Amino acid sequence: MARLPRLYAPRIPQLVQARFARPLAPADAPAPAAALNRIRDWLAQEIGRAAAGGVGASAVALHAWTVLPDRITLLATPDDEGALSRLMQALGRRMGSGLMRTRVYEGRYRNALLEPGRWVLPAMVWLESLPVSTGQVGTAAQWPWSSAAEHAGLDGAGPAGPRPALTDHPDYWREGDTPFARQAAWRERLAAGLGESQRPPIEAALAGQWALGEKIFLAHLGRLASRRVSPAPRGRPRKAG
Repeated sequence: MARLPRLYAPRIPQLVQARFARPLAPADAPAPAAALNRIRDWLAQEIGRAAAGGVGASAVALHAWTVLPDRITLLATPDDEGALSRLMQALGRRMGSGLMRTRVYEGRYRNALLEPGRWVLPAMVWLESLPVSTGQVGTAAQWPWSSAAEHAGLDGAGPAGPRPALTDHPDYWREGDTPFARQAAWRERLAAGLGESQRPPIEAALAGQWALGEKIFLAHLGRLASRRVSPAPRGRPRKAG
């Protein structure tokens, strides 16, 4: 079966995940801090190139990120259809030459488009809670290689080095009138986690590379997106008449 073209629509945030062809450490081993620091640094540099307008820079507004020993996961809004691909390719080249010395990604990265006002914040919680759900740490802000501590106002305890510059999504901005209010609200969200009705749709949209949102959003997005935004109905189409 031919693989789907990349799903893209202007100004729509995307959840992106690329799994590594070979994990940086066994599942039961301590976190490979040196390798994770390097990937974090490279992500920061690539996002910084975009902000500085460097030649070939990937114009991507990064809203949240997590690097695990087996994957990198981002929430971002790209400025054009190829921006995220350029970013992931640039990270792959850096990891391939400076860390892994072999094929970097398990396959092409997966992405899902998210309805603002409904799915951006749940996707952020899901992303920043991955170190908890995979058994790396007890709370999201304890994992140094993600944006969780920064969003929660607990940043500073992680390893030294540049951190990827974040562009707060308007949905996060509306969490409070001040940085302290937003950080307090985010700590509450991370502590509460996701409901059983939220996690499966996020993971299904990412696995299938579809858009996630209400019917009216999907209908509007379907007129803007680069391809179909949701799976086709199963079964044969009804006959007319």
